[in-house]
Order: sequence, then structure tokens, then C-alpha cells
Amino acid sequence: MDLELDGNAALCTAATSGLGLASAEALAADGANVAVCGRTPEHVDEARDRLEAVGDGDVLAVEADITDPDQVEALVEETVDSFGSLDHVVTSAGGPAPGPFMETTEREWYSAYDLLVMSVVWTTRAAYPHLRDSDAGTIVNITSRSVREAIDDLVLSNAVRRAVIGLMKTQANEFAPEVRVNAVLPGAHETPRIEELVEAAVERGEYASYQEGIESWADAPLQRVGRPEELGDVVAFLSSPRSSYVTGTALPVDGGAMQS
Repeated sequence: MDLELDGNAALCTAATSGLGLASAEALAADGANVAVCGRTPEHVDEARDRLEAVGDGDVLAVEADITDPDQVEALVEETVDSFGSLDHVVTSAGGPAPGPFMETTEREWYSAYDLLVMSVVWTTRAAYPHLRDSDAGTIVNITSRSVREAIDDLVLSNAVRRAVIGLMKTQANEFAPEVRVNAVLPGAHETPRIEELVEAAVERGEYASYQEGIESWADAPLQRVGRPEELGDVVAFLSSPRSSYVTGTALPVDGGAMQS
């Protein structure tokens, strides 16, 4: 399916690895010019190389901290200066620290709110005037299945990410019809973050092998974890004219794991 993204300009935040990078790669593979940001220089360089390898469009990969509103605003402006426009925004962020409620500090609550919610606020506020002027402006927020079903030992993700869904629904109403706004709710995907967790569990002796450990995450009817590119393809679809009648939707991408 041609997603009709050739020549469009897309910005994917915190997208130098994991699901954010997979989304950027899907957009680039369909011909979009893609900008990504990250805080680690080597990850930024690696993401630039990967994006240039999968598409023919222009690539912008820069260091930026999405918890700093000034850096976010500068990122949006640099993207527009580089590509001449901005048609699509994909918001992503690393997961907050795990832990139960009584062991989570006040500072961790504030940090998680900046990381997961305010980064989306700052990005979409800066991007909106450009998206409004586009013929096909879209926003897709990468969140988590935890916005609908709490996950053990992840109180920050369970509680704070839900604000992004409320923001998404509000923006979908306020930005229509010029800009569509949706969210994806990923379940377990074999990202570097999950790989690290599994490898650490193997070192602790909880699993005999990496394969045994990764299979323990496969709690979905499809009986496996997702591949990052499967999430990326959904994000690209929601960014494209092929989903032109879809807005205000929170779409699970979890192999059927969600029971609600």
C-alpha cells in the first residue's frame, strides 16, 4: 500500500532507538523527510545512518532533550528550516523508572510528568502552526497499553501516561479538521529497553537463556512479543492520508494482550 507520504516532512521526538526509531524508519521508507532527536550522540549518529539507508528523503538527526522546552522549540524550528514545512509529528519518550507507589519519590513524579506529558505539550504547541498550514497535518503519540490496564511495578507509567490520552482527545477536537491526532498503545515489543531487562534477568538467574526470558513477555494471544517495525507501520499508517477519517483514537498494538 502506498501511504502517499512521499516528500512530506515528519518530526519524531526521542526517536534514536526503540519504537520511536521504528516509526521514523517506517515514515522514511515511504518517502518522507524525517527529523529525529535524542540525548546520546552515538545514538543520534546511528539513527541518522539507519534512516538514510531506508529512504530517499532528507534526514535530520540532532541532539535534544525533550524535557527542556527551549530545546523542543528549537528542534521544531530546525526541522521546519531544514525541510521547509512540517506535516507530521510523532511523540515518543523513554520509559520512566519502574517501582511501586510507596517507593516512588516526589521528584520522580515530577520528572515523569515532564518526560511523558509536558514533552508532548511543548512539542505539539510549537508544531501546531506548521501542522495547521499543512494539507495533511497529523500527530501520533506513542504511549503504552498501561493507559488502559495498569502494569505491576510501573506506577509512574500507569498514572502519568493517561494524561497524554486526555490531551490527545482534547487536541483531536480542537485541532480538527486541519490536524488529526491519534495515539498508539504498544504492548511488549523487542526493543533495546526490553532486551536489557531480559539480559539483566538472565544474569540474575531468573531465566536460563535470552530466548526463555523474551518468551516470558509474550502474554498476548499471538504468543510472541512484537517487532518494533510492526508498531512503526501502524504509526506511519495513522500519519498518512490512508487513515484520513481516523482522529481521536487510541489504538492498541499489543498482539491482543489487552483485555479491556
